[in-house]
Amino acid sequence: MSDPQLEKSIHTLAEWIRNGRYVVALTGAGISTPSGIPDFRSPQTGLWKRDNPLEVASWRAFRHHPHRFFEWLRPLAEKSWYAQPNAAHKALAELQKAGYLKAIITQNIDNLHQRAGATQVIELHGSLRTLSCLNCQRQYKAENFIEPFLTQGIPPRCPNCRAFLKPNIVLFEEMLPVEAWEEAQQHCENADLLLVIGSSLEVIPAAQLPIYTLEKGGKVAIITLSPTYLDHEATLVLHRDVLEVIPPIATLILGNSI
Repeated sequence: MSDPQLEKSIHTLAEWIRNGRYVVALTGAGISTPSGIPDFRSPQTGLWKRDNPLEVASWRAFRHHPHRFFEWLRPLAEKSWYAQPNAAHKALAELQKAGYLKAIITQNIDNLHQRAGATQVIELHGSLRTLSCLNCQRQYKAENFIEPFLTQGIPPRCPNCRAFLKPNIVLFEEMLPVEAWEEAQQHCENADLLLVIGSSLEVIPAAQLPIYTLEKGGKVAIITLSPTYLDHEATLVLHRDVLEVIPPIATLILGNSI
């Protein structure tokens, strides 16, 4: 059944993007849930409804209880590693290729934006693609360790010193990568339109990024299922599944189905 209000909002967003001077996307877990990756805060299915993040996904947990950390990480890593980009990832990648999106800032660690073809992607919370040895400071590609970890539960260890390898993701009690944060902040300050896609805007400091756009007089459009603290200040809010909104916008602008 058609939804006139949704259709009107999609056409409005398409027009804003088409005429935008500097359009940026900020994505959260909600853009990847259609690809089968669970989010963290949904009332029934969120990962933090089952586990206390400070006990399983913190810097302290990795350092002092590594086996418990890797036990928690394994199912999430498996879903992320084998997941495929969905139509919303592909739509953003096509909009970026066509010159409509300056950057995609993501809170996700799943690499799905890049696998969909996006190039200018800022990963605020890091990525599962690489691992670091905190003992001898060596870096490794996760693909060299992922199969025994996913199939047998064998945590990755440094071939040089045998210390546990830390996935290059931002854990609780860790700071965001400075370069990524500063780049994201600059993009949001420059943006005349920021699309918040699939983020509940609950994780600090990423949740503060739309403020930079609003303070500079830019528009903020929020497309996510759950309410956010900025709903009353945003220019446009759609509490809808991202697949209902982002691919149709790209089709309107680019003239082809995603």
